[in-house]
Amino acid sequence: MKIAIASGKGGTGKTTLAVNLALRAAETMPVALLDLDVEEPNGGIFIQAEIVEQRTMHRLVPEWDEASCTLCGKCADVCRFNAILKLGKKIIVMPELCHSCHACSELCPAGALPMRETVLGKLRHYRLGKLDFVESKLEIGVEMASPLIGQTIGYAESRCPGKSYVFRDCPPGTSCAVMDATKDADFVILVTEPTPFGLHDLGLAVETMRHLGKPMAVVINRMGIGNDDVLRYCESERLPVWGKFPNRREIAELYSRGELIYPQVEAFRRELDSILQQLESLPRQP
Repeated sequence: MKIAIASGKGGTGKTTLAVNLALRAAETMPVALLDLDVEEPNGGIFIQAEIVEQRTMHRLVPEWDEASCTLCGKCADVCRFNAILKLGKKIIVMPELCHSCHACSELCPAGALPMRETVLGKLRHYRLGKLDFVESKLEIGVEMASPLIGQTIGYAESRCPGKSYVFRDCPPGTSCAVMDATKDADFVILVTEPTPFGLHDLGLAVETMRHLGKPMAVVINRMGIGNDDVLRYCESERLPVWGKFPNRREIAELYSRGELIYPQVEAFRRELDSILQQLESLPRQP
């Protein structure tokens, strides 16, 4: 099963849950964990594992061949993303806006926009016991996370088959990157906190997942720092609450040192086990 762990806002504890849940599950079954927060991946801080493979990831963007170009302007007309402009006798390509759809290159009558490789970022694959951990990080200056997220998912599907669970640590928010990380997930766990900001952004995340038609449950982190508004919201929206992690200093100290929490905090471990039991009860796709 593909389990996406997402959140409406950053800083709710999404990576903390993803890493600890994946490693707890990997004690008894084969599991993969994908860090798809490619702009700032930090799951690797908590996982000391052997590296299996690392590679540079690329995508294709058009490059203007001035000698072949007839300046017909068709490339600018067909680009849905305004990544190409015709200015006088120049064709301007803006790779930051390009979605690598190939339309300009394929439809250019003169073949003046061949696609060239450009660096997206770096991918690293680690292994620790029954856990395969894959993380990717965008190259500095690259604007769009979605292409690298898609390539990371594709890599894991080909190189990490036969897993009981594939946990995806998704980017925060409700952007295109989040939708790309969750669109083919079997189930989504939304991590929130009992604060006004947490409630507001949880609502946005719930709307997004409902738009994608995803079944979901909520996990509340740092219980005790706010009020019961999040619980009342989940009840009114008929959202199951699968976990309530306490706001405790020892948890924050372990996190700040880059240490796993569940081996050292029994209350945290009990909540993880409860979540895993709930996952086991979900219907499996044939």
